[in-house]
Amino acid sequence: MSDFPERRGLPFRAFVPNAVTALALCFGLTGVRFAIGEEWEKALAAIVVAGVLDGMDGRIARALRAQSKFGAELDSLSDNIAFGTAPALIVFLWSLQFAPKFGWTAALALAVCCALRLARFNARIDADDQPHKSAGFNTGVPAPAGAGLAFVPIFLWLITGSELFRSWTLVLPWTLFIALLMISSLPTYSWSSIRIRQGWRLFALAGVALLGAALINEPWITLLVVSLLYLAMLPFSIASYSRVKRRRASPAVHASAATPDSVG
Repeated sequence: MSDFPERRGLPFRAFVPNAVTALALCFGLTGVRFAIGEEWEKALAAIVVAGVLDGMDGRIARALRAQSKFGAELDSLSDNIAFGTAPALIVFLWSLQFAPKFGWTAALALAVCCALRLARFNARIDADDQPHKSAGFNTGVPAPAGAGLAFVPIFLWLITGSELFRSWTLVLPWTLFIALLMISSLPTYSWSSIRIRQGWRLFALAGVALLGAALINEPWITLLVVSLLYLAMLPFSIASYSRVKRRRASPAVHASAATPDSVG
């Protein structure tokens, strides 16, 4: 028997994705810090970086086979802060604080609806009946996408310099609209629902490279276009899910018709 006790601890491969998630949380809160100093471009950039890190942590965990319940809980908490609380505070400090009434209420709605969406996701994570997820769709707008959509008026303001887009009369209803989209039951496209044909893979890779170049050269125009395209895709995602639902229902209907009625 060895004289030295067996050392136990967290393997490094399990530490890496959790560290990336923690970095996303830090960037989200740093966005609030920049907003307090009215450094709006830096505030948005911090949330964008948090979104990139959020997209990486899950893939890193799967690649390293380091998925854990702790990591899932940390990821949910990070999303709530980086894409719910932080964007709500940024939008409030940028515009909604000037609303004579209900400005803070609208900011709260964005943060609370993000938390409710994440709570709904966590509550259903082990459920057997998840029609949207099983078909490769999200239920409602995901938290990172919701944060990006909430920033659309800020993108327009940074691009045009027009104070119209900073007016609380425009920002307040827009913020409430995005908050409702996050807790809605609308089927929205997820990464797993996107299929790239083999002949289009090189074009897709070229598109990703061009998107990266556009983000570096004209970040706010690029993010505005991406946000508007995402909104424009919502009707198509609803129609696509309806087609999937009909295809799934057809075999069940045919099987029921083929089964003879029992005789009492």
